[in-house]
Amino acid sequence: MSRFNERSARRRRARVAYIAAVFAAIALGLGSRAFADRLPVFVAEHFGDALWACMVYFGFRACFAHWKVSFALWCSLVFCFAIEFSQLYQADWINRIRETTLGALVLGKGFLTADLVRYSAGIAVSSLIDAAWPRRKRP
Repeated sequence: MSRFNERSARRRRARVAYIAAVFAAIALGLGSRAFADRLPVFVAEHFGDALWACMVYFGFRACFAHWKVSFALWCSLVFCFAIEFSQLYQADWINRIRETTLGALVLGKGFLTADLVRYSAGIAVSSLIDAAWPRRKRP
């Protein structure tokens, strides 16, 4: 197999793994909201936002699997912070979108400084796991 095909196959496997991580983060995040009454208070209050940020991070990694971990880290931080700061804008049209389930999950409802900390923690943990994950490289 040529060197190009090996690299292409490696990227494809990485993308599949990152997409699986996106879906795992979605499932865990929705579960943290749905079962909040059965989870410890700390987990119920903080993990949903952190997992949302994990999903964003792994989404960037799926799109840019061949780029450095730091690229996805910074893009994810900028994206998550932009979404949070966009919540300071309270026009009727965007508030109607935020009233829908999908709109609330993607855009949130109101600005919270604590969410910036949660996003940062989720992205930091995701990037550390990603950087530490063993990758098989053939000689």
